[in-house]
Amino acid sequence: MNPTTTLSHRFSPNAQKVLARRYLTRGPDGKTIETIEGLFRRVARAIAAAENNFHNSPYKPEELEEIFFKIMTDLDFLPNSPTLMNAGKDLGQLSACFVLPVEDSMEGIFDAVKNAALIHKSGGGTGFSFSRLRPANDIVSSTSGVSSGPISFMKVFNIATETIKQGGTRRGANMGILRVDHPDILDFITAKEKNNELTNFNLSVAVTDKFMEALERDGEFDLINPRSKEPVGSLKASKVFHMIVERAWKNGEPGIVFIDRINRHQPTPQVGDIESTNPCGEQPLLPYESCNLGSLNLARFVKESNGKPEVDFERLREIVALSVRFLDNVIDQNKYPIPEIDKMTRSNRKIGLGVMGWADMLIKMGIPYDSELALELADKVMGFIKREAWTASQDLAKERGAFPNFDRSIFAEKKMMPLRNATVTTIAPTGTISLIAGCSSGIEPLFAVAYEKHVMENEKLVEVHQEFVKIARDRGFYSESLLERIAQSGCLAKISEIPEDIARVFVTSHQISPEWHIRAQAAFQKHTDNAVSKTVNFPFEATKKDVETVFRLSHTLGCKGVTVYRDGSREEQVLNIGSSKGKSSESEKHYVTPRPRPERTVGATEKVKIGCGSLYVTVNSDEKGICEIFTSLGRGGGCPSQSEAAARLASMALRAGIDVQEIIDQLKGIRCMSTIKKAAMSGGIKVLSCPDAIGKAIEQYHLSAKDTFKAGSVMTQSREEKKDLLLDNPEPGKSCPECGEPLEHEGGCVICKSCGFSRCG
Repeated sequence: MNPTTTLSHRFSPNAQKVLARRYLTRGPDGKTIETIEGLFRRVARAIAAAENNFHNSPYKPEELEEIFFKIMTDLDFLPNSPTLMNAGKDLGQLSACFVLPVEDSMEGIFDAVKNAALIHKSGGGTGFSFSRLRPANDIVSSTSGVSSGPISFMKVFNIATETIKQGGTRRGANMGILRVDHPDILDFITAKEKNNELTNFNLSVAVTDKFMEALERDGEFDLINPRSKEPVGSLKASKVFHMIVERAWKNGEPGIVFIDRINRHQPTPQVGDIESTNPCGEQPLLPYESCNLGSLNLARFVKESNGKPEVDFERLREIVALSVRFLDNVIDQNKYPIPEIDKMTRSNRKIGLGVMGWADMLIKMGIPYDSELALELADKVMGFIKREAWTASQDLAKERGAFPNFDRSIFAEKKMMPLRNATVTTIAPTGTISLIAGCSSGIEPLFAVAYEKHVMENEKLVEVHQEFVKIARDRGFYSESLLERIAQSGCLAKISEIPEDIARVFVTSHQISPEWHIRAQAAFQKHTDNAVSKTVNFPFEATKKDVETVFRLSHTLGCKGVTVYRDGSREEQVLNIGSSKGKSSESEKHYVTPRPRPERTVGATEKVKIGCGSLYVTVNSDEKGICEIFTSLGRGGGCPSQSEAAARLASMALRAGIDVQEIIDQLKGIRCMSTIKKAAMSGGIKVLSCPDAIGKAIEQYHLSAKDTFKAGSVMTQSREEKKDLLLDNPEPGKSCPECGEPLEHEGGCVICKSCGFSRCG
């Protein structure tokens, strides 16, 4: 069946492709059997049917179905992806966000693994706090042994997630949180030092008030054993803080959440403490709690009045009320993956109404993202949305009753009017639903005004922000050649024919200082019940001090957490600007040539047992560091070509200036079944294959030579040289694995704006 109908003109070609690829129902043969109109009709009917549960409803289900259908297909409001995918189907799991407890027992840990698998299978993401687990090497009385600690168990969760594809369309995603006062906190901070570790997790440190106080006075804070609840040592706060900053600067993780601030503002402290958030950090939840989200498209709420743009608050009020009703209905229509989640979710009835298209609204209003006027508008618009959402929840409480835990909430203590929902507002990253709506994501600034996209072999299409096209035509400076030039950098800077006022309004993410990113986040957090998902984007040249400033400012301005990302700092980073394949023209390429082999080297030879006998790995270095690898096989024979090829390539990469650790990470972990079966041990090194043996031999030599040679770098490179290497030699995985277009970092995840692929962790 053709996935487009009379509604197709409302959706961009890209949105239609995303819907067909990820949302429309497919038959047993894998072919689409649902139209775009059918999808939204299915969702509207399923969610409106909840009105049958309430005799006092002012709407008949069939009447509300038409209303819900209209607000979605008009692109005023869209629910989170699981609702679009599963409403009206047998699976029926409609929530995006879950938090599961991880108890300090083997039974509790593996119950959490099982429950996470069920959630991932149904299309949700999970958050965990591992803070209850006793630290590594702590006593385990039941077995007279010692604990392996939280990090080892996180790897179990990671492997389990890797085996499950969410609902057939969404990859499993987790948030892993550890309190800053846990004895294993230093190991947690460095747990993703290698980009191939814990790949299905986003990590955040739960920062406490005591820690921040110790940081301010340059003092120490206690480490608390969660088993005994007793202090077992202390650390200097500045040391831990700077370690978090250094790791975040290097690859974006861990983020931080201000856990005490979150609990001070949570609505049901008598029910329990919040320990974790969902994978992107915007939804703090109690253990076994879930939340369904939806977003208003702010780009749709700008109108002309006397020739000037203004926010259409009257229409916004109407859509907010309908959206709150929609999300509350989702709770009743949802099929929860386990009974504990069903009970907790219905007891608190949390919903999360947020926004997308904020950057588009600002552009239509003629307001730069990084301006005081933008902050004032954010305060006004989000303040209005929160007030109207609370009013709508109060009206639903009159009609349907308050959430069951209302009497145990802060609202009852304050003698407030009953609410249907314990929370009503959340700002999520919006990912693929903003692609469907054709608007900017969440409250993020524009990523690029224009970029190149491959549509066929050797054929490119320049994707351009449509509001810019309109303005360029109206102002008389539009040309196809201009768009191609903009696509090379993504932004309007240094293009002389573009008027300054236009360039100022169409500011992009990397043109905005980190401080303005945080100020924007704080402006929205002020009026958000839950939290705000936002990435503070740094240019490649940003310093660790820049990251430190943002972390401190986020605490000062009242944010509940913060995530940063420095351009080019992760292995899977794609070229953000210019060609979507990350390749410059032939004339612009900077080729890297390995330096000549030195005449004199020193080194060591390691003997390891592999599946086909003994492998001898020789690692040599000169005054600049490790420079060559040789291998030879013993009499047992085997396949010398494989090990020799790996050694030659590693030698070439080392002399070309590739980081030693990157080479080690690529080689380690490669498996060969004949070697694994023998499980050979040699010199304390267990190997999995010839490449694994080479990687481990290099690592051992590298670690032993740290006092002699510069650790982690074979050749000294300037920042610009390293940047050229990243841009001109993209590694596998830097482009979307499904369509090859650029991936963007957003709210702790990467997302492809072309096909809708996303991955968190």
